[in-house]
Amino acid sequence: MNIYSRKQRWKLLLFIAAVIIIGISLWYTNLLVRKISDDERRKARMWVTAIQRKAELVEKNNVLYQEESRKIQQLADAYRSLLSADTARLTENLDIVRNNITIPIIIVDDKNRIVLTKNFQPQQANDTAFLRRERQTMGQQHQPFEIVLTEGKTQKLYYKNSELYTVLQNVYSDFIELFKDEIDSNSISFPVILTDSTKNRVLAYGGLDSAKMKDSSYVKKRLAEMEASSTPIRVNLGEAGKCYIFYEDSFLLTQLRYYPYFQFGIIGLFLLIAYTLFSTARKAEQNQVWVGMAKETAHQLGTPLSSLIAWIEVLKMKNMDEQTLKEMRQDLSRLETITERFSKIGSMPVLEKQDMMEVLNKSIEYIKTRTSKNVSFVVRNKENYPVQASINVPLFEWVIENICKNAVDAMDGNGTITVDITDQTQFVYVDVTDTGKGIPKSKYKTVFEPGYTTKERGWGLGLSLARRIIENYHSGKIFVKQSEPGRGTTFRIVLNK
Repeated sequence: MNIYSRKQRWKLLLFIAAVIIIGISLWYTNLLVRKISDDERRKARMWVTAIQRKAELVEKNNVLYQEESRKIQQLADAYRSLLSADTARLTENLDIVRNNITIPIIIVDDKNRIVLTKNFQPQQANDTAFLRRERQTMGQQHQPFEIVLTEGKTQKLYYKNSELYTVLQNVYSDFIELFKDEIDSNSISFPVILTDSTKNRVLAYGGLDSAKMKDSSYVKKRLAEMEASSTPIRVNLGEAGKCYIFYEDSFLLTQLRYYPYFQFGIIGLFLLIAYTLFSTARKAEQNQVWVGMAKETAHQLGTPLSSLIAWIEVLKMKNMDEQTLKEMRQDLSRLETITERFSKIGSMPVLEKQDMMEVLNKSIEYIKTRTSKNVSFVVRNKENYPVQASINVPLFEWVIENICKNAVDAMDGNGTITVDITDQTQFVYVDVTDTGKGIPKSKYKTVFEPGYTTKERGWGLGLSLARRIIENYHSGKIFVKQSEPGRGTTFRIVLNK
């Protein structure tokens, strides 16, 4: 198993492990969120229940308040009837006066002397100064009744609200204020709006932006959202009448629902950045190794090349066979080309427009002489005119040689290699097709990685070098266009014109 097969297996294992870890983490986090959510909803239900009970208490208090007010009015009417000698309802009025045990009254004569008191504490009833103050208070609270006894003699009856009535009135007012304060303060931070019976006019609100609540369209929108989320609570607030409480989940609860996904999004982003940085650093290191090896190779080849050129001249002086010398010069020229190629790695080469048919024919001719006769080569220009592209000839020839060598190995030295040239306005396509074993789809990108090879003694650098030359030095693209196991592969090179 080569390094890239092991790498793919490790990637798969790590991916499965990551999915399992994320799945467990999401499950556990969602479990916690559900528990917190249930607790929040329990608090909300408790709060809503408390609000409903307060509203019921206000309503009951209001009933008592109204009943006490009715009794005061009945007593006043009864005294008025009795003092006006109205006998129509004499018995009923007498019963009302007799049964009055809560409403304080004071009767004074025409000289403002107190002649009768009722429903005062014993110590209060004996305190003349206190009764005078009470009479003055009663006069401010209610208009006294005038009682005509005989001609020239009158009395006045003063009365005031009962102590129970006063307490209920104060409690009622306090309940209303406390109820609205509870809505405003909203101790559990739930968005709450109290409206009138029309569900349009806002009486109080809490947990919402006061600036936005001044906008009627915003209020209408929020009421619709709250009603869709939870059924409004109907309460009766006495004088305010029937009211509705709108509420929805707290902002914290909403955040908790999306927290796990936000959390793993941040972690994923961090891992992506870390992977990108490490990958960039690794590629930069690979580039340095490539450049260093190429420069060192060019340097090492330079010295023996100079010596070989000198030796050829010596052999020429000794009348060596000219044909032999010609072959030796061709091999030296080839070595010089290889040295030039290595020397260009690491520096930006000069690109020039070249006739692609001419360059490819030259490359294929060189490869053909060093390949089995069972391999046939075909170079075709699909256009009816010369096609040119911006290339560096030595480096581009190196790419074609590497692709063709891999194609010969894939065909086991028997088959056809076809090179097609296509002009596509801004680009030139060079397709190299063989009739070899083919490449699995999962390996389309892996074949360009350094070290990937299917040969026992291969280095796996040919296609990696080809990609580096095309993409880094020619700003083009090289990829597996198509491949079918047992039927061959097509590599496509995209060049700028």
